[in-house]
Amino acid sequence: MTRDRSPARNVLRDNGLTLAFGAGFLLSLAGQAIAGHADFNNRLIAEELHPLGFGGYLMTSDFAVDVMENWQSEYLQFFLYIFGTVWLLQRGSPESKELHKAGPESDAEQKAGEHAEPASPRWASAGGARQAWYSRSLGTLMCALFLLSWFAQSITGVAAYNEEHLRQLQAPIGWFDYLGAADFWSRTLQNWQSELLAVGSMAIFSVYLRQSGSPESKPVGSAHGATGVEG
Repeated sequence: MTRDRSPARNVLRDNGLTLAFGAGFLLSLAGQAIAGHADFNNRLIAEELHPLGFGGYLMTSDFAVDVMENWQSEYLQFFLYIFGTVWLLQRGSPESKELHKAGPESDAEQKAGEHAEPASPRWASAGGARQAWYSRSLGTLMCALFLLSWFAQSITGVAAYNEEHLRQLQAPIGWFDYLGAADFWSRTLQNWQSELLAVGSMAIFSVYLRQSGSPESKPVGSAHGATGVEG
C-alpha cells in the first residue's frame, strides 16, 4: 500500500527544476560576491587605498556591473533561441523542430483560438491582440529582460569605469561616450560569444550524442537523423 506524498514533498517534486537552479543561483551569487570583495580589496590595497567592507562592496558599481553583464548575456541567449528556433532548424537535433514545421505554425497545431482546449490558458483563445501577444509572451519577456539588464550593465559599467579612472586621477567620461568605449564592448562581447557557442554546440552535439532520461536528448536508440524527438 502506497502512502500519499506530503504537500511539502509534492511541492519539491513538482518544482524541483526551479528550486534546484534557484538555490544554485543564490549560492553562486554569494560566492561571486565573496570572491569579488576579496579581489576588489586586493586592488584597493595595491593602490594604497583603504579596503571596503563586504556590505559596502555589495553597493558598488564594480559588483553590480559584473552581475549585470552576465544576466544580459543569459537573457540574450534565451531570447535568440526562443525566437530563432521558430524558423531555424537542425536536422537530427532535439533542440530543433521537425523539418516540415518551420514558422509559427497554425492555431490547430498550437491549440490556440478555436482549437484551444478546456485546460488551455484563457488568453490562448482570447483572439485579437491579447492572443497575439500571449503567443509571443515568453520571447517578448526574455527580450525585455535582456534589454533592461544590458541597459543596467551600461549604467553600472560607466560608474565602475569612472571610479577606476578617478582613482588613477584620470577624467571621467559620460554615458554616451562609454557606449562606444572598448570596456563596454569587451564586457558585452566576451559574454555573447560564449552563449552563442554553448547554444550552437548543444544543437549539433545532441545530433550524435545521448543522455539517457534527459528531455534535452533524444532517446538513446533514436537515429541520428531523427529531429525534434525528446528522450
